[in-house]
Amino acid sequence: MTTIETVAKRFAEIQREICAVLEMADEKGKFGEKHWSKEIGNGITRVLSNGSIIEKGAVNFSFVKGNVTPRMEQFLGEKAGKYAAAGISSILHPQNPWVPIIHINVRFFELDNGICWFGGGIDLTPHIIDFKDAADFHRTLKEICDSFNARFYPEFKKWADDYYFLPHRNETRGVGGIFFDWLKPGAENNFQELFNFTVSLATAYPEIYSVLMKKNGFKPFSERGKKWQQFRRGRYVEFNLIYDRGTKFGLESGGNTESILVSLPPEANWEFDYTPPPGGFEEKTLQMLKKEIDWINELKS
Repeated sequence: MTTIETVAKRFAEIQREICAVLEMADEKGKFGEKHWSKEIGNGITRVLSNGSIIEKGAVNFSFVKGNVTPRMEQFLGEKAGKYAAAGISSILHPQNPWVPIIHINVRFFELDNGICWFGGGIDLTPHIIDFKDAADFHRTLKEICDSFNARFYPEFKKWADDYYFLPHRNETRGVGGIFFDWLKPGAENNFQELFNFTVSLATAYPEIYSVLMKKNGFKPFSERGKKWQQFRRGRYVEFNLIYDRGTKFGLESGGNTESILVSLPPEANWEFDYTPPPGGFEEKTLQMLKKEIDWINELKS
């Protein structure tokens, strides 16, 4: 079995594991399964709709191969003849505005010039920011990162702040997380360590969200809260369609369009020249959509 096939096999297993954990936490929703196959490869898209807590959730697995086009060379920053890539991506949109949106992507690229690397990210997008939830989320990510390399969390946290950002709004997508790309095996971390790192993130993902589902999934909310949730979902759509690297690469490489766009929420809203009510949770949330917040230590100060 080649390296890319080994990674793809484990990623496919993790996709099933993620769905099983989330189904148990939701207690009602079940992931449907659709296999797709195109000239470049194949994948499995699993979607849950109208669960007790998850309104729409998707967990994608893909394993694709193809020729590196000039535009892809520019996108990847590498010259090569052929590429192979395997990855998992997931986004969960909850029913309750007190439960955040969560996203993860882990991927592995291998080129025929001998170069390979891991990439990915995990971030949290609360509709209404709870500082303790954000701190717990970042603390968990730091613990995973530190178990492999002490440099990972501070570097990848900053990268996430810069990546999960809407320049045209001058606001972050949410409370961030970590983001990394072109993570190549080397003297500091070998292939197996980097592979284990991405696997650790992917397996922690549904456990992290299960805690948030249990805490906030049935918390009472108002029509005002639901309206705000749809407004924040609109910002999420803007990021995914304008800036998201996975969306751009998937469409450029000829991937499965339905699977690529399954990340979008079931409903979203835009309001012209919106001004939040003074002192409300809307205003407080918008004030915290900034880079470089030390979520772990801010509550201590």
